[in-house]
Amino acid sequence: MFSDISQTVARQLITHGHSVSVAESSTGGLIAANLLSVAGASNYFRGGSVIYTRESRYAFLDLDLVKLKGLKPLTEPMVAEFADAARLKLDATWGIAELGAAGPRGTPYGHAPGTSVIGISGPINATITVETSSDSREDNMVRFAEAALSLFNETLRKFDQA
Repeated sequence: MFSDISQTVARQLITHGHSVSVAESSTGGLIAANLLSVAGASNYFRGGSVIYTRESRYAFLDLDLVKLKGLKPLTEPMVAEFADAARLKLDATWGIAELGAAGPRGTPYGHAPGTSVIGISGPINATITVETSSDSREDNMVRFAEAALSLFNETLRKFDQA
């Protein structure tokens, strides 16, 4: 799907001997699928989970519930906790997390469709909020995954420059 950026990310991970794990919600596995689309992915991909429901989040991630209670849903501080949990759960160098509302409806917390927060945890941390202004579920899923891979690529570049 995003072969150019996936190839670039894979090269950076392999060059540094780094690994990544993913916890994604509204992208439904597209981030992991892109990372796995590159031959040699077993050298860097530790695993991932689609944490679409509250139950799956607690089953697949060791989340600090006390910390989460103090955070607003679908915010950068919250996704940072999820990215960190994804990284720690599989002892990866990097963790990627995505939480969002793909559409066509928003969230019970008042977030509009087309809203996603993405977090990277690792030697360098990063978060972004993505707002597409679209209620097209499929388009939003793809755009969120692309934004996650772009943020990860930028973060890896910053790591290279540090």
